[in-house]
Amino acid sequence: MPANKNAVTRYYILDKLLANRYHNYSTEDLCRLVNEELEELKPEKKESWQVSRRTIELDLHYLEHESPFVADIEHYQIDDVSPRTLKTIKKSCHRYADPSFSIFTQKLTDDEKHLLGEAFTLLGQFDGLPNLEGLERLRESLKVKTDRQIVSFTKNPLEGKSLLGELFTAITQKQVVELHFHKFDTPETDRSAVVFPYLLKEYNRRWYLIAAAEDTGKILSFALDRLDKFVPLPARHYKEYDGDLNECFEDIIGVTLIEGNPLQTILFWVSDYSKDYVATKPLHESQRHHKGKQEKELRQQYPNLDGGAFFSIDCIENYELIRELTSFGKELLVLAPEKMQEVIITKITDMLNKYQMLSK
Repeated sequence: MPANKNAVTRYYILDKLLANRYHNYSTEDLCRLVNEELEELKPEKKESWQVSRRTIELDLHYLEHESPFVADIEHYQIDDVSPRTLKTIKKSCHRYADPSFSIFTQKLTDDEKHLLGEAFTLLGQFDGLPNLEGLERLRESLKVKTDRQIVSFTKNPLEGKSLLGELFTAITQKQVVELHFHKFDTPETDRSAVVFPYLLKEYNRRWYLIAAAEDTGKILSFALDRLDKFVPLPARHYKEYDGDLNECFEDIIGVTLIEGNPLQTILFWVSDYSKDYVATKPLHESQRHHKGKQEKELRQQYPNLDGGAFFSIDCIENYELIRELTSFGKELLVLAPEKMQEVIITKITDMLNKYQMLSK
């Protein structure tokens, strides 16, 4: 039997890696990943927790031949590219013969089955996740019952594509992918990018993939309805995002990130007709409703604005922000800053000019 030091923790990590069907792990890969996870668990004990290739070899032998779990481990070879010589080599890899096998499998309690049933009911409403068709087989195998639908979502079927579910899998399995996409103005031109996929984000009934470019590390967004296909690149090293990716979207509306645009406080007035709507459905999480002394000062500053209410948000300018501010028409007026007001006036003037062209 291998050394007992941290053995159960290593078995737990190896159990996850051996069940993974989205990467091909050699003994060296397993050793590196086990050490990385051990370091995350106990960073202060980094040196004492480090394990060698020989330890991993003994762990695999124990799980397969000596443990009470009788793990059926498949040993196979693939063609891979050596990062040192860039030549094709044979890579020896290991994985469970049955990807559903786990040495930590336990029976579900009635409470756990009930919670799973609720989760299946919720997930089953996402028609845009065709790649998760195995969900129903899993539900049947676990004999989990699902109840009637009690939460309804506005759906975008993505024209029958399975990209949403496939990208969900790529993100959870930390796969580098090559995206092939097109732009609306040049649909015949195939474009491609190798990225680290991080997040699927929905905005205004459209799904986006948020990813980092492999070559520059720049955060990019790709609308899924403009993605034609993607190719997993399991041999490429996946780079995690350093920090909380959601923080990138805290200061914007929508998904368009523009480097260099400053954060600014945008003051606007909303008419009596729309003020309750804006108050109960904020344009942005930073929205503030100016009342009391602040409102009195603003009324003195803008005496021509009758009734309504004053609000402000802290946002970085992008396409979605301008569209949101102009969507209320005359019911919302941007008061400051002056440059933002000029942008809105230009947009409205262009719209008016186009309407006037129709009457000529």
